[in-house]
Formats: sequence, structure tokens, C-alpha cells
Amino acid sequence: MAEQHILKRTHMCGELRQSEIGRTVSLNGWVQKQRNLGGLIFVDLRDKSGLVQIVFDEDVPEELFQEADHLRSEFVIGVSGVVREREAKNPQMATGDIEVLADRLVVYSAAETPPIYIKDDDEANENLRLKYRFLDLRKPKMQSNLAFRHRLAQITRAFFDQEGFIDIETPFLIKPTPEGARDYLVPSRVNQGRFYALPQSPQMFKQILMAAGFDRYYQIVKCFRDEDLRADRQMEFTQIDIEMSFVEMDEVLEVQERFLQKLFRETLDVEVALPLPRLTYDEAMARYGSDKPDIRFGFELVDLSEKLAGSAFPVFADAAATGGSSVRAIRIDGADPSFSRKDIDKMQEAIRVFGAKGLAWLRVREGELTSSFNKFYDQAGLSEIAGWMDAKAGDLILFVAGPDNIVFDSLGFLRRDLAGKLGLLDDSVYSLLWVIDFPLLEYDEEAGRYTAMHHPFTAPRAEDIPLLDTDPGKVKAKAYDIVLNGVELGGGSIRIHDRDLQKKMFSALGLSDEEAENQFGFLLEAFKYGVPPHGGIAYGFDRIAMLLAHEKSIREVIAFPKNQAALCLMSGAPAEATADQLTELGIRIEAETGTDEVEPDVSSHEG
Repeated sequence: MAEQHILKRTHMCGELRQSEIGRTVSLNGWVQKQRNLGGLIFVDLRDKSGLVQIVFDEDVPEELFQEADHLRSEFVIGVSGVVREREAKNPQMATGDIEVLADRLVVYSAAETPPIYIKDDDEANENLRLKYRFLDLRKPKMQSNLAFRHRLAQITRAFFDQEGFIDIETPFLIKPTPEGARDYLVPSRVNQGRFYALPQSPQMFKQILMAAGFDRYYQIVKCFRDEDLRADRQMEFTQIDIEMSFVEMDEVLEVQERFLQKLFRETLDVEVALPLPRLTYDEAMARYGSDKPDIRFGFELVDLSEKLAGSAFPVFADAAATGGSSVRAIRIDGADPSFSRKDIDKMQEAIRVFGAKGLAWLRVREGELTSSFNKFYDQAGLSEIAGWMDAKAGDLILFVAGPDNIVFDSLGFLRRDLAGKLGLLDDSVYSLLWVIDFPLLEYDEEAGRYTAMHHPFTAPRAEDIPLLDTDPGKVKAKAYDIVLNGVELGGGSIRIHDRDLQKKMFSALGLSDEEAENQFGFLLEAFKYGVPPHGGIAYGFDRIAMLLAHEKSIREVIAFPKNQAALCLMSGAPAEATADQLTELGIRIEAETGTDEVEPDVSSHEG
């Protein structure tokens, strides 16, 4: 096959305007569609900048006209010609005032009929889109989303460079640790029977960098967690990782607020007012039932436990009288006509996943109040409860009673779910806030011990350190999360920099000195030789891109994501290894006993 001549591009397709009329241009791109009207052939040519109409008329050589007649969708071509004004302008196209009258055509490659349309509203099944991702990425929306993601990265790098941070790469093959989510393990060929882990975060390495005196570090870095996938979660993800020395929480938050202000200003032309509001963890849970509250609307939780103590309704009375339990309610303004009894039954089913045994309700109407607990209250009693909630005619009040964690989860879910159904989640409003003073530890009933709410290197508040020995569950952490419209963008903390305190923390987590040394010995070793006070934060970069691009899934802002089954449908990953590869690694795949199916249960052996 003869070598093709590549037309030297003079313009991008979407850049041409009336100012170029009369100029000869050369363009390269993909055929969006071709229309033969007899004496005229129209071709919409597409590249990453947009579309432009190309015209082949009867004045061109017959061979060129015939070649243009054979063009089909997704052929890759080059054309040259003169820009002219269109007779029938198209206001829907940025280039709709002009067209290019072609006098030259080069077909770089032909294309079969694509299995998905190259347009944003093709409504293709997501798995089909992921299987043919190389086609899906040609869509204008995907091109725009990835360009937007690039812009976010450029702004991030420029900001932290200006602030004196150094971009330092940390290892991808690290030591496995049992704390946190499941690791992805990588077998070692050189040291058979041993495994690396892919990092869930660069946490310990960035702390080592602070001990090494680098003062300010950042990295836009890939991380890995072997966990179930969701719309806002992937097994491999990107985060903006940051650490600073000689700081307390206020200084970390001040730098991050200026970063976020710059990010919103330069990408969305949205001005973020500083300082951002702060809520303690306890306040966020009490008011919103969530540690990542959406504050764009009301529906705040109200604790009615004291007022309903001794209630004739046993569900209320029992919860009000039990430690660690409560009766709380939310008032949905003007929602009474919007939600039927059937709708409320669906709400009740929805919160069972959180462990709620039921959902009580009260409708406030002119002249009459009705509730799911009518037989325990007369109109005066119902009116009193409505008064506690500042309810007016047309309001719907929803109650959940039981253990606090179930009450918070249930009402926290309902308030946001109902706000969405009522059209109150305005994507043009950006409500940022900090949630601070998280519990340091949470008790794992199944494991029978405390676990770190964030990670085991988070510093406790100084005044709470004695509680580590007496009442660990009451210790508050120097931890902070940044929340946007009910979604956590990132989280961080001031770190422990004292070796003895770090060992005390490991002890509170149930780790013996030997276990702590085995898992985290290199960090404890570094702590022997002088460590500055330090703290930092990590943002979910994919999640930021998703929210600022107004997408519902991070798969829309990642070039090659996995599907919900953790599969790359395009490349076929994960795939089986060959017998030779497994032998070289010292790995044997064993079939589970009692089944005909072979499961990928990987075990290692020496030699």
C-alpha cells in the first residue's frame, strides 16, 4: 500500500468562523455523517473542537466526487478547500455560518458501521459504551469532560506550585497493611511467597517526606482499593494528595479554602465566599443526620426525645427512655399534597436498609391533623407535636425512633431523597463546608475492638488523650472533611508526630507492640529522629471533576473506567494468567472443594 500524504492542518474544525471566509484551509477529522443530494455531497467533519460542514459540488473532478460519495460515518479523512458563507445557516452549530468547499480529499482510514452512535444522546447501555470506549470517547461530551479534567489538574498544579509545594512521586508497590479497605496484592517473582500491595493512599510516605524536611508536598496520584464500586467510587481512582509541616488545622484549612476558591473561579466562574462554614461532627449529625450534610435546603432534624418521654405511643416512649436512642423528626415544608400514603410506605421500606423498624408521620392540614399514631393522641396532642416542629398547614412531619445511628442514617437519607423529589437540589448552587472534630475511633462489633474512623495516624485532640486509656469512644480527632452539596470531596487531619502517642494509638486499636512494629515499623523508626508537627488532606479528584462537570457518575470523567462488576469491558481485564506466569511467581490456582467450578482463589507457596 502506498504511503499516504498527511494534509498539514491549518485549523481545527470547530474554530472556523466568518472571518476565515475566502481562505484556503486544511482540516483533519472524522466523518460525522454524509449526505448525497445528487449534485452536492455534504459531509459533517468532526474533531475534538467541534463540527464543520464540507461541500463537494459538481465542479470538482469526477474522481474526487466519487471518492466523497463513498465516505461513511467515522471514516478518518483530510480535506482542503475554501471557506465560504453558507446559504442556509445553522444557528445550532458554532460553525453554522460557514462551510468549506472542498477541492482535495485524503481518506486516511475507512470505518465499519459503529455499534454505538457518536452523539451525546445516543442512550446506549453503559456496558456497551464501556466495551466500545474508543468510540464513546469520541462523543463531544466525553471530549469536553476529559478536557475539563485536564483543566482541573492544571489549576491544581499551578496553585500548589505557587504556594511552595513540591510534587513528589511515591511508590506504587508497597507493603500490605491490614488496616482500612482491602489491598490489591501483587506477587513478587524475585521473593516468592511475598506480596506487594498497591497503595490505598500515599499516607505513610507523605508523612515520611515531612520527617525528611520537605515541608510542603503534593501529588496528583493513582490509588487503589479493593472495594465494591458505586457511581462515585472506582477501584482505582485519582486523588490530590497534600501534606504540610509546622501547621495546625486552621492553617491547613485556610490554604485549602483558597485552592477551592481558585478552582471554582477559574472553571465555573463561581465566586466562593471565604471563610467556609464549619460544623462539628456532632452538630452535623444532630442537624442533618449525616457527616456530609447537604445544606442547600432545610428539613433539619429535631430531637423530640425529651418532649416525648412518657408518650402514650410506646415506640416513642421506649426510644426516649433508652440510652443511645432517640425520637427525631423532620418537617417537609408544604409536602402534604405531594406524598400519598403509598409514597410514605415506600419511604418506610427505603429506610429499612438502615435498620429502621418503622416510619411515623403526621400531616398538618387546615382544621385537621392526621397521623400514623392517631389512636394515641387527640387533636390537641397532635397540634402540640406540630407546634414543636413549627409546622403549618400543608407540612408533612416524619419521625424515626430507635438507636441514634439508625435514626440519623434514616432521616439523613430521607431529607435528601425528598429534597430531590421536590426539585430542591439546585446544581447551580455550590454549598461548601467543613465538618470537623470527628470521633477518633469507632467500635467494630464484629471485630470486637475499636477501629480508626479515618486512619491510625490521625491525632487526637490534646485534651482527649487521657481518654484513650479510659473511654476511647469519646476521643475527638483533629480531623476534617470538605463537603460539597452532600458529597465528601476530601478529608484530612493533623497527624500524630510523637512516637509514644502513635504507639498508644496502635494499642487503642488492639495492636500489640509486635504487630505495630511489623506493620508500621518504618514509620515508627522515622519518628525516633525528629518529626515536625504536620497535617494534610486528600481530595477525590475524580469526584471533584464529576461534580463540577455536573455528571452523575465518575465514569463520565474517567477515560477508561471499570464497570460495576470491576471489569474493563474494552480490554478484558482482569484476565487469567498463563500456567508459565503462575509457575514463575510460585502461585497455584486451586479449585474449591465440593464444587465443579474453579474459583480464582490465589494462594502462594515458597519455591
